[in-house]
Amino acid sequence: MTLLILGLILWTAAHFFKRIMPDVRARMGDKGKGLMALIMVAGIVLMVIGYRSMGEVYVWSPPTWAIHVTDLLMLISVVLLGLGNSQSRFRGLIRHPMLAGVRAWAAAHLLVNGDLASIVLFGGMFLWATVEVMVLNRAEPDWVRPEPGTLAGDIKLAVISIVIYAVIAGVHTWLGYPVFPG
Repeated sequence: MTLLILGLILWTAAHFFKRIMPDVRARMGDKGKGLMALIMVAGIVLMVIGYRSMGEVYVWSPPTWAIHVTDLLMLISVVLLGLGNSQSRFRGLIRHPMLAGVRAWAAAHLLVNGDLASIVLFGGMFLWATVEVMVLNRAEPDWVRPEPGTLAGDIKLAVISIVIYAVIAGVHTWLGYPVFPG
């Protein structure tokens, strides 16, 4: 549990550092970007090791219907993660699509995992993404909505999202966590 929580703390601290200490971050220059990236990667590694090493402590049993909702939320999550950098007509609908994607991803996993490690990991990531949106909105209150893209951008986003979703489903199945249990 300690490694999992430490990983969440590193991830969160690296993301908030620019907002909490902007002068320090600015003085660090490009080396600061590399350092923050390294801290984020270390956070991810600690989260994975901490999550995988925790024993199975079940808090609740997910309902069987949650699997189908999770599958849909995961597809939405992948679309949202790509939306902000796409040329889609929908890219200006949501101010922080990547953070919305993280919240959809976390909520999806909370729906189907009732163990303590999952609640800490996915609940922590959901909380981080929610607070991150609030911090960003406060720091930059005047959002300029991006110009809409094209139908071709929509199609490209859809195809890439489906391919990435299929890869994620394949990796989950390979690791023993089937996405579409039979």
